Amino acid sequence: MSLTDLIYAGSNAVAGLTEGAVNDAIEKYGEGHTVGYPDTAYFLPIIYAATGVKIKTLGDLPAAVGILKSLITNKEDLGEALNAGLATAVGAEIIEAIRYLDGDPYANDAGIGFVADPIIRSLGVPLVTGDIPGIAVLLGESSDPAALAAIVKDYQEKGLLTFMVGNIIEQALEAGVKMGLDYRVIPLGHEVTSVIHVVSVAIRAALIFGGIEPGKLAEFLTYTKERVPAFVNTFGELNEVIVSVGAGAIALGFPVIADVPVPEVPGALMTQADHAKTVEFSLEAREIKIKVTKIDVPVSVASAFEGERVRKDTMFAEFGGNKTKCWELVKEADLSEIEDHKITVVGPEIDDAQFDGADVVRLPLGILVEVAGKSMQKDFESVLERRIHYFTNYIDGAMHVGQRNIAWIRLTKEAYEKGFRLKHIGEVLYAKMRADFDNVVDKCQVTLYTNLEDVERLEEEMVKPIYAKRDERLNALTDESVDTFYTCTLCQSFAPSHVCVVTPERLGLCGAVSWLDSKATKELDPAGPSQPIEKGEAVDAKIGIWEAVNKTVAAASQGAVERVTLYSILEDPMTSCGCFECICGIMPEANGVVIVNREFSEISPVGMTFGELASMTGGGVQTPGFMGHGRHFIGSKKFMSAEGGLTRIVWMPKELKDDVAERLNKAAFELTGIENFVDMVCDETIATDSEAVLEFLEAKGHPALSMDPIM
Repeated sequence: MSLTDLIYAGSNAVAGLTEGAVNDAIEKYGEGHTVGYPDTAYFLPIIYAATGVKIKTLGDLPAAVGILKSLITNKEDLGEALNAGLATAVGAEIIEAIRYLDGDPYANDAGIGFVADPIIRSLGVPLVTGDIPGIAVLLGESSDPAALAAIVKDYQEKGLLTFMVGNIIEQALEAGVKMGLDYRVIPLGHEVTSVIHVVSVAIRAALIFGGIEPGKLAEFLTYTKERVPAFVNTFGELNEVIVSVGAGAIALGFPVIADVPVPEVPGALMTQADHAKTVEFSLEAREIKIKVTKIDVPVSVASAFEGERVRKDTMFAEFGGNKTKCWELVKEADLSEIEDHKITVVGPEIDDAQFDGADVVRLPLGILVEVAGKSMQKDFESVLERRIHYFTNYIDGAMHVGQRNIAWIRLTKEAYEKGFRLKHIGEVLYAKMRADFDNVVDKCQVTLYTNLEDVERLEEEMVKPIYAKRDERLNALTDESVDTFYTCTLCQSFAPSHVCVVTPERLGLCGAVSWLDSKATKELDPAGPSQPIEKGEAVDAKIGIWEAVNKTVAAASQGAVERVTLYSILEDPMTSCGCFECICGIMPEANGVVIVNREFSEISPVGMTFGELASMTGGGVQTPGFMGHGRHFIGSKKFMSAEGGLTRIVWMPKELKDDVAERLNKAAFELTGIENFVDMVCDETIATDSEAVLEFLEAKGHPALSMDPIM
């Protein structure tokens, strides 16, 4: 049987199953019954993207089945056969959606099934920064479980996002592979149709970040091929359905690498039977470049472990967390003052004899990272210091929370048993500082203090005074006090027309890029994503218009965006890629705005969820009345100052409100004299219905109600 015959056999089989499943569902539930996936604003995403049709009820599905069947021509042509592979994807999407009619079909499964919009958005930043350099999709059952586990762990150590379908899930679990979103190894399910949830991720990346108009299938296929760095590894014998699924992957631009003989298509469908070569072969097939820093520590170190949480029952040692003192500091030094790669622990190590028999080792900890370099600047200290959080979390078996002198670190029993000690934190910090900041760091030494007397003395004599000087410097940084803004175009790998303009008072909308970060990035990578904008005189300082900004944005967006304001939500607001932390949108009846953060899944007072708001706001488009932004921007005096500023905020989810309360109260008081402004802001624990929100605002005398009309 030829390759095309295999594809058509699988596609026709799936088409028959899909048609039968649709007919059975309609007979059981009726045509008017709602159908869809949880936590998405994109209906059945693949059908929506390919056709523009919004599938909402079971009665909408027969027409979709008709489209599916029309793609299966059975012609002896590879291009036509790949279209049949796309038909298989549509069929799988429908079958999986029908499985959700009776609740979550994955509730008792090792897999998670459908990947919600907020998860995709949360992955946006690490994907565009390269912390996640690629996406591996593993499917089937391996003849060699140990080799399979080694492949998964290799992808994990290289930082890839790995999805798994089939019995390989149990095989990997039994071999000790750590799974879950925290480890970037995500089991989807055991049925082959579960693989559609990866396709859905790729398609929604185009919708969320790319701003591609639904119905333009060719543009979606170009996007996934050029901008979603994914590939497929299959394990074990291939049946017709798996071959057809593979054809759909190839149509998306994802090469398929099997471990059994297949009819090869160069660059698209290939065999690599030697499992020891699978990883290297797959990365080369998708042209994924991996930057690996070999660190001499007894555990793995990779961004894939960044989300790991160390629970009490797995914890061996703890520093900070209100149990002991824990601070961290990056400090500039002269080249002559420090010894490169000197790692010192001053005080007891975690294997000190005094801890024998202890349930948990608890120590105070002070982490001093001293860096020197010809291009190093004091302003970069805080930028490098924030990286301590990420670098420590890259350690398999470590958890880092907080910053400055409220840091909190935990280490697992497993890491300790493998030989991990405090000094190895120093080794990781040294290696990453030297590798990631090589343009400004020529020497680095790390000292870890664990004697309480040293930790307390240095905190008072050195650490707090440095923090205070930095805060004084940062507080003095305003948009007016600098001559230069910066672009950030990192997200253009996913959103080609989006350009962030980063200023001292407006950080990047992802929440991860400050003005100082951009300044440092320019030094580290002169031709990189952060380029200076010599701002010159403002055309309109109130709404934030600079001719230099407009020219730079127009050039950086290839003409897609010609004008942008920095302080207005109504007039040419800044574009968004899709990985924003929050969305601000006008609530006309309250004469103000609501802010919804990515983690909030319920309906907001404007009648839309975060995902629905985001579907109007991302993709590098300008949507007057809506704006993506970071959490930190909520406390900025420049927050939509053109429309009256912070006192326009009328509603936020409680978690977000509590998180920003201190900064927001301080800024609102300095601007208006209103004390405890946050108490006037409604949240979901009070009301989400617009009328009830208005009643609350009126009872509190919210200032937005008496301001000039916002529209």
